[in-house]
Amino acid sequence: MVRIDLVTTRGGDGGETSLGDGTREPKDSPRIEAIGAVDEANATLGLLKLHCTGEVAGQLARIQNDMFDLGADLCVPETAGRARLRLSEAPVLRLEQEVAAMNANLPPLESFILPGGTPSAAHAHLARTVTRRAERRVVTLASGTTLNPMILLYLNRLSDYLFVLGRVLNNNAADDVLWVPGLGR
Repeated sequence: MVRIDLVTTRGGDGGETSLGDGTREPKDSPRIEAIGAVDEANATLGLLKLHCTGEVAGQLARIQNDMFDLGADLCVPETAGRARLRLSEAPVLRLEQEVAAMNANLPPLESFILPGGTPSAAHAHLARTVTRRAERRVVTLASGTTLNPMILLYLNRLSDYLFVLGRVLNNNAADDVLWVPGLGR
């Protein structure tokens, strides 16, 4: 269990922060950028969850915990992290199953969808785009270091989940906002 007695440590005042193994890293490094982007994505999931109930709220609570596990993997460099990896294939497969189950009840796509519709769907689309940014930051980090391969798989599946959830939250796609090419010309 984690115990945090002191929040203000002044350790980051010089532009560095501590990783999970105690090493110091600049706050603008690719690793800290990736960790921060994952944290932002998790915060948007918390906002989305405020607009959801029942099974979806439960799924989002679990996903938020998965995202914290994912962030924990990112905060431990590869040499120290192998035995501590938290994210496994099981959450990735669960997301795939949830996407398939939600998508089975939706009409096929006949256009690209603009972010919006109902408030809950708009929050799902925001969470999706922030998750995609986190994925890009992790790709940047992965180009220079070895990471748990489940991290990228999970983020990619999560953005799919959020897209399909957005359609579900748009009254099963009835309130999807469809792209009309050249509408404003």
